[in-house]
Amino acid sequence: MYRRSTGKIIEVSEDLMYVKIKIPLSIKNKNYVGSIFGGSLFSATDPIYMIQLMHILGDHYIVWDKDATIKYKRPAKENVYAEFSFSSEEIETIKAQVAKKGELNLIKTAHIVNKERVVFAEVIKTIYVADKPFYKKKRSLKTNQK
Repeated sequence: MYRRSTGKIIEVSEDLMYVKIKIPLSIKNKNYVGSIFGGSLFSATDPIYMIQLMHILGDHYIVWDKDATIKYKRPAKENVYAEFSFSSEEIETIKAQVAKKGELNLIKTAHIVNKERVVFAEVIKTIYVADKPFYKKKRSLKTNQK
């Protein structure tokens, strides 16, 4: 599915704390006015943060994309890139907040840029993270209320 977004993962750290993608301008994603179709920009960036967190946090957590917004700044008529990163401190904060509250909504922002770091779009993601037992209990309460 990701291949159809036209995005290409070009760099991944061994611990998955950093991912860089390239969205090349091509016949597959060029729109009527010659720039990269907005849907291609969005779909190429959409799954990255969630997948990173799923692998970084491991099986004791539930991770879902909850909300996403893309703000287009200028037409992308060239190859563009986006970077996605987490710091060790950020991961420890996520774990601590989930341990305390059972769940949290994390907001992360990525910028789609060219090689000169000119911003073409801003992607704002809300990612839901929960402790597995907390999530299962919450889901069962919702199911029983129906």
